[in-house]
Amino acid sequence: MARAISPCIFCQIAGSSNSTPLLHSVRSLDDKVVAFKDINPSAFRHYLVVPVEHIPTVNDLQRRNEDYTLVSHMINVGETLLRRDAPQSNQYRFGFHQPPFNSVDHLHLHCFALPFIPRWKQLKYMSLGPLGGFIEAEKLLEKIKPLSPIPP
Repeated sequence: MARAISPCIFCQIAGSSNSTPLLHSVRSLDDKVVAFKDINPSAFRHYLVVPVEHIPTVNDLQRRNEDYTLVSHMINVGETLLRRDAPQSNQYRFGFHQPPFNSVDHLHLHCFALPFIPRWKQLKYMSLGPLGGFIEAEKLLEKIKPLSPIPP
């Protein structure tokens, strides 16, 4: 029996059921996330780090160890890739779009080695306060940090 193809493009990429080249993959490095180049880059380097598990948006994350650990891991993977691929960049940026501004309903971390190219693209990655927009990764970590200490 043939396996059903997920309608979510990021689930397909994470499951290696399409031809997107992976910079960080389940098979070679870990079972939690994959990373690849954004198809419409907005910066000198623009990568996406995506959990293998389908999590629709940042609104689905909660104050629990699993979610905090996952987002921390996503940031670490993005930092490692940018330091490897863009060591000359002197500014990195990491964050998530919040609904209704996310383009794909699968949690994904934007990882940038700046500058934005062209510069106007930085507008897509601004916080809109109570309206949402873009949330910096560290600010999201603060929001979902568990109230009880995280075990080592």
